[in-house]
Amino acid sequence: MRAWAALLPWLLLAGCGDPQDAGAWFRDATEASGVTSVHRFGASRSYWIPEITGSGVALFDADGDEDLDLFFVQGADLRDPSADLGGDQLWLNRGDGTFTDGTEAAGIDEHRFGMGATVGDADGDGDLDLFVTNVGQNVLWVNDGAGRFHDGTEAAGLRDDVWSTSAAFLDHDGDGDLDLFVCNYMTWSPEAEFECALPSGVRDYCAPGNYKIPAPDTLWENLGDGRFRDASQSSGIGALPGTALGVAWADLTDDGLLDLYVANDGMQNHLWVNQGEGRFEEASLVHACGFSGEGKSEAGMGVVLADLDGDRALDLLVTHVHNETNTFYRKRGRRFRDDTRDTGMEGASLGSTGFGVGAEDFDHDGILDLYVANGRVANFTPRADDGAPYAEPDQVFRGLEGGRFEELARPFEEAALTVARGAAFGDLDGDGDLDVVVSENGGPLRVLENVAGGRGRWVTLDLRLPSGAPALGARLEAEVGGRATTRLAQVAASFASANDPRIHLGLGEAEVLEGARLHWPNGTIEELPPLAAGSVHRLVQDEPR
Repeated sequence: MRAWAALLPWLLLAGCGDPQDAGAWFRDATEASGVTSVHRFGASRSYWIPEITGSGVALFDADGDEDLDLFFVQGADLRDPSADLGGDQLWLNRGDGTFTDGTEAAGIDEHRFGMGATVGDADGDGDLDLFVTNVGQNVLWVNDGAGRFHDGTEAAGLRDDVWSTSAAFLDHDGDGDLDLFVCNYMTWSPEAEFECALPSGVRDYCAPGNYKIPAPDTLWENLGDGRFRDASQSSGIGALPGTALGVAWADLTDDGLLDLYVANDGMQNHLWVNQGEGRFEEASLVHACGFSGEGKSEAGMGVVLADLDGDRALDLLVTHVHNETNTFYRKRGRRFRDDTRDTGMEGASLGSTGFGVGAEDFDHDGILDLYVANGRVANFTPRADDGAPYAEPDQVFRGLEGGRFEELARPFEEAALTVARGAAFGDLDGDGDLDVVVSENGGPLRVLENVAGGRGRWVTLDLRLPSGAPALGARLEAEVGGRATTRLAQVAASFASANDPRIHLGLGEAEVLEGARLHWPNGTIEELPPLAAGSVHRLVQDEPR
């Protein structure tokens, strides 16, 4: 019997000092939303590792009516694939944050063991397509318009029978169409499983490092005609295996090319630096973001790429298991530095296992806050609830000046212990603040309404390409309340989830966003006119204002 790595006591206290009590920031609106999805992975625990990994969720406009719909990724029974646990679900937004089940009408029929989802215009027709990762064959759902989809996996050439987790659409070669990067976790099969136990003898899930079967990630090049080519080997990305769970991308080396950052579970993280002409080079050691500041590999789960300290450089935040911090890599020139101790999150994150994560301005004061979705992967003591041994509370951190954060004591109107995994962020009810959807491993999907956003003004930029698709990768430089900031139009982040690509800014008391500069994906730089607060402003690349 092999045991999980050394298990230290779970820390219930969140570091030194008392976090400021700012009142509840989120209300559980699941019942009111009409969403009834429940994640399942079989009639009983098999203690096979896919069970404990969980799944994500995607927020996107599936039917073209300009509000955020919700896609839920379901599990399956690994021992009995014929068992019907309900399948993936598409929930269509009525425009006010309430939803109706549109799965059958959309033509989506997916019953594999799901892991994650991402969205992007794969075929260049302006509609958002949906890519779903699974334990086994992944699926591309091609949007036919008005919320109808068909399975375009075979026609696109996206055959890949592996355990995939997060994924991201990006134009890595600058040819104007979206390529696809897929995080792969293991070359897993039921035959790879064995029994593990805690020192007490209690049966538990095996640690990923015990399997020793990491998988290389996959890069699919878009050929421009609806088909993809596996460019993993020619790009260099297929040369290094890993246990990838999270991915984010942007130009991290300031050379105009898009780079990829991959969070690996218990292994060195990968920074794939774009060399041009379809080639990448792994350079996480050169850029000091492959290991913690102590030189240790950590259990990378979710990842956020954002300007967390207001210096207009993009920083990294990676979530980890208990007894490892959620690590903050601050960008300094062309390198990163582990500045977790300077953020105020070190002690607060040691006692939790973070998966989904988002950096958003929830209270509209002009500074990014953090939401971390927590849930254990090991049944150790002490427990928050003996009846739910893997459950933990989620955490919300208020952003302070200079990349510091303060954990809120009571961020939710009703405290909850869940086994949280994926988390996605967007304005579900159209009131101008950002809500959260959290998937629970083996539990109900949660819809959390933001009740803190009314404390300040806001502005949202809906950035589009001429085709009508979101301008993924567009970068906004602005100054809010005397603070500089950079924001990305981005979908890929968190864990196995997809976020609203619109850029959302809290403005504090300001009535207008002035002096903002926009960097479009095609290289155009645009000085924006003053934008009124309290509005969603749609801007189209190359279109006169």
